[in-house]
Amino acid sequence: MNGSFETMRWEGNALLLLDQRVLPAAERMRRYAGADGVADAIRTMVVRGAPAIGVAAAFGLVLAVRAARRKGGPWRPSFEEAAALLAGTRPTAVNLFWAIGRMRKAAAALPDGDPAGALARLEREAVAIFDEDVAANRSMGAHGAKLLPPKGNVLTHCNAGALATAGYGTALGVIRAAVSAGRKIHVYVDETRPFLQGARLTAWELMKDRIPCTLITDNMSASLFAAGRIDAVVVGADRIAANGDVANKVGTYGVAVLARVHKVPFYVAAPLSTIDPALRTGASIPIEERDPSEVTHLAGRRVAPAGVAVFNPAFDVTPARYVTAIVTEKGVLEPPYPGSIRKLLR
Repeated sequence: MNGSFETMRWEGNALLLLDQRVLPAAERMRRYAGADGVADAIRTMVVRGAPAIGVAAAFGLVLAVRAARRKGGPWRPSFEEAAALLAGTRPTAVNLFWAIGRMRKAAAALPDGDPAGALARLEREAVAIFDEDVAANRSMGAHGAKLLPPKGNVLTHCNAGALATAGYGTALGVIRAAVSAGRKIHVYVDETRPFLQGARLTAWELMKDRIPCTLITDNMSASLFAAGRIDAVVVGADRIAANGDVANKVGTYGVAVLARVHKVPFYVAAPLSTIDPALRTGASIPIEERDPSEVTHLAGRRVAPAGVAVFNPAFDVTPARYVTAIVTEKGVLEPPYPGSIRKLLR
């Protein structure tokens, strides 16, 4: 599954990104040959999803070093300038900072006077980050698939699929693995206002893989829980605090509360790079606020009165007490999360 499209492709001198702003109407790969272009692609959500923007940033740093070498200047100042630019694109997803930190660590061990050697070494590191992300997603899928029922309905919120990663997906990776293992899974897809990642992206991915799915508006999920039509919830994450609090697309918290009230398991699938042990609780996670036009406009058309005040946080935080389990590439974490997370990260 997930062999019919690529989220990104590295070509050595450029990074190709599937433009997620125009899906599902068009499948358009955009080519980026510089770090500034990659930063803009992350900021404007050409590429989105916590693991995917981390991988894209790693390749953006390679492009910065490549440009410096081509101009004959020192590579390290260009690398650090690009690292600062990329780090400033989106504040919530910790995978972005994790990938930049890993590239910085690799760069710190390199001599200043060998730009060709630095380029080759940093390219290998970025490719390794890409490959490891795909492998982690597949491992996550194998672990998480065992949690889903042999037959039933699974609800997901936002897009945590191949489009949000280097490939295969986190939450959708769990669903893909379950279906591949023979489980009869039907997916309810929250539309995920205001950017419609569920309606535009998750439904598109599931239909590509011929996984049965039904699209619902965000305010319909409560009625499905009440009717007993949801057997499990699987979502991704943009940052997980040391106590297990989870930042994910806004609306996730509400779904978690509904799951708890109706005694439905609520699973989070995320790689270890999403865990931020430096943050004790989710209260310290920075929450990005996005352009009001995402709320006041739909497909470029105004749907709200001009001048109305808008609150548009991109994420919310689900307290750890509502999370049944956290699925990682190293296994499934269960409460109490401070201990299980600390043990896993040793």
